[in-house]
Amino acid sequence: MLDSLSDRLAHRLNDLRQARGWSLDQLAGHSGISRATLSRMEKGDVSPTAESLGRLCAAYGLPMSRLLMMVEDSFDARVPFERQPEWRDPDTGFTRRSVSPPATGLSGEVLEGHLPPGTTITYETPPKPGQEHHLILLDGGLTLTVDGVDHTLSGGDCLRYHLSGSTRFETGPTRGARYLLVLI
Repeated sequence: MLDSLSDRLAHRLNDLRQARGWSLDQLAGHSGISRATLSRMEKGDVSPTAESLGRLCAAYGLPMSRLLMMVEDSFDARVPFERQPEWRDPDTGFTRRSVSPPATGLSGEVLEGHLPPGTTITYETPPKPGQEHHLILLDGGLTLTVDGVDHTLSGGDCLRYHLSGSTRFETGPTRGARYLLVLI
């Protein structure tokens, strides 16, 4: 059984598809995810991976943080650690914590990501083309490929870019990565 956040995410994914009047086959065509997998996600039988959420967000034209905001509880000006929603990719162990969730009237948000050693996550299409990103590697090692250009980062490094194409996050076999991602 999925936790309540995952359950709400399943319902939201179904609502987004229904609001566009798309069939599962049409969404499969837009996202590159099989109809069967989409059905299982919307029913809450499985939790989506980071990659599949990225594909769905690209199909719907919204950042992943906005999608997750739609299913997270409302926020206060102060977001205590214990109230910062965390999502875990069931396939890779990647975790994403919304340190400063998106909010009406604010243009930025901050995410914390943890990638285990030997992890690769690829997002083929940006959910929101042109969005400004600032990735600060807190510790570990990470190769971030943005628009076909590899950037090898070490603890303390910052990579700034506008998201316009595919991205790939990759850690080495013995060292994971922990980073902050500021979205503007």
